[in-house]
This record gives sequence, structure tokens and C-alpha cells, in this order.
Amino acid sequence: MKKVLIFLLVTGALAGWLFYQIYYAGNTRTPGGKTGYLLVPRGAGFEQLVDSLKINEYLKHEAFFRWAARHEKLPGNIHPGRYAIEPGMNNKALARKLAMGWQDPLNLTFSGTIRTFEKLAAVISRRLEIDSASMLMCLRNDSLIRIFGFDSVSLRGMFIPNTYEVFWNVSGEELLERMHNEYEKFWNKDRLDKASKIGLTPNQVSTLASIVHEETKKTDEMPVVAGVYMNRLRTGMPLQADPTLIFAARDYSIRRVLKSHMRIESPYNTYKYKGLPPGPISIPPIEALDAVLNYTRHNYIYFCAREDFSGYHNFASNLKDHNRNAHKFQQALNRMNQKKSLGK
Repeated sequence: MKKVLIFLLVTGALAGWLFYQIYYAGNTRTPGGKTGYLLVPRGAGFEQLVDSLKINEYLKHEAFFRWAARHEKLPGNIHPGRYAIEPGMNNKALARKLAMGWQDPLNLTFSGTIRTFEKLAAVISRRLEIDSASMLMCLRNDSLIRIFGFDSVSLRGMFIPNTYEVFWNVSGEELLERMHNEYEKFWNKDRLDKASKIGLTPNQVSTLASIVHEETKKTDEMPVVAGVYMNRLRTGMPLQADPTLIFAARDYSIRRVLKSHMRIESPYNTYKYKGLPPGPISIPPIEALDAVLNYTRHNYIYFCAREDFSGYHNFASNLKDHNRNAHKFQQALNRMNQKKSLGK
């Protein structure tokens, strides 16, 4: 009897220990003890999920995890997504998280200069499951983007550069819907009122903002540059914006606009046609959009790069002063080229 009791106690203790190890003991490890991420693609099965955990060396004891996974009915409930793996997670918590599809979002950031849909698709696909070709198809799907009130000409304006929390496995259609929602949040009553007061639609604001951003990367100078173009629009003077010619040429390697570029036949040729071009030439940042809405009132109609190569510009209200500023910059450029040629 005593031996039976001891046997039962030992068996019970062993069963309890095993139960604890399978469900509640920490069974995950991550590189450097930092949060790791498991990516489960669409269509993945249980074995593929386990293989991913093994390849990334997240599991200490695979067999224990498999037992817990079956208890949580994970094999029949695989949800695609991106899941955070914390060091020391127990099998029950990990299996339940995966079985319930409790995935973790990531940050998708739109920044820098994005001119083409190819570049935009590449930026998106670098962070999400969707590949660039599929995303590009969505961006070029006229019937899809028409649902959001845009077309291929104005679509760049729908993307407001910022950082957004999205799920890794979001579809192209879902992402466009999200970006449209963010666009509507950005264009609140205050911004719409400002656009109306300066006589521009949101698309026109985006178009001008994209030009301003191409002309200067100095945030504090953007409202002044925007004011120059607003003065040109108001007086009926052609915008004569070099970035629009580069866009029309579809050659972003151009560093100096030539007279041949000014003869390009395109509605984006602002030397040839007055007013704003049909749509944005890039995705304008929020600073540029707000710079247009709050442009500086002045009498400048010309500007050129400063001779100190600081990235800022000299502004002028007449051609004589503008030519003087342009001459100063050209002289500084000649001096710099001369020093380079002498190896200084």
C-alpha cells in the first residue's frame, strides 16, 4: 500500500511537472533577448508555422509546443499575420495568440521624395506581405482608385506622408482604403477652409505643395516659395517650375533644366502652359501642404539658389534683382568648379 501511495505521488508530481512544462514554463527565446517577430503568410499551414519557429530558433522544446498547440486547436486555426514573440513566453500564451489571430501591427512610414507609383509600391512592399507588383496593380487600377474619388493623375495627393500602424498582411485594397481615411482626417474643416480662402482645391494644394517640396527642402522657407507661386498664379504668370519639366520628361536624373526641356509637349510643362499642372508631381509632405495653406504674403515673383550653397534661396520682386541674384550664384558656382578642377 505504501509503495502504491509513493508511486501515485511520484506519478502525480511527474504529471504536474510535465503539465507545467508544456503549458506554463517559458519556452521561447529571441536574439539578444529582444522581441522577435513571426511572419505567417497567407495560406500557411501548421507545419509551415512550426518550421518558421524552428528556423528562427524561437522554441526551446518543439514537442512541448506541439502538445500545447493541439490543446489550443491551433493546427486548424492558422491566421496569417505578424506576431510578436517575447522571450520566455509559455506555450499556452503563444499557441493561443496564434490560434486567435492576435497579430501585432507594424509602423509603415512614407517619407522622402516619392515621385512614381513604382517607388511607392516598393516602399510599401518592403514592410508588408504584399509584393511590389501586386501593389502597383492596385495603384494603377482605375476602377479601384475611382472609388476613393481619385484618378491616376491625382492619386499621389491621397497619400499623406506620415507613420501609420498597419497589419503586415493588409491587402492593397485595404491599404488604399486606410490611406483614404487618413486623407479625409488630414483634410479637416480648418484645412478645407484655408484652401477655400486661397482659392484652391485640396488636389491643387497637393499639386502646388509637391512643386514647393521639390524646390526647397527647408521647412521654414516653404511658405515663402509657396508665396512666389501664388503670386505667379494670381498675376497670370506661368509657374515656370523646373521640377515640373523633370516630371514631364520622366527623367529624374536631370540636374540642370535646358531649353530643350522647355519645349516638351506636356500639361506638366509649366513654361508652356499657365496655371497649375493636372496633379502632384510627387507625394508632398505635410510641411509642404501646410506651407501652401499658410503661404507667406509678399511681392516676390522670382527666386534662385543662394550663393552660399546653404540650400536656401534669394528672392526678388523684379527681374533686375533676380538677375543680380542669379549672377551671384553663377559666380559662386564657377569659383567652386574652379577649386574642384585645381584639386582644392
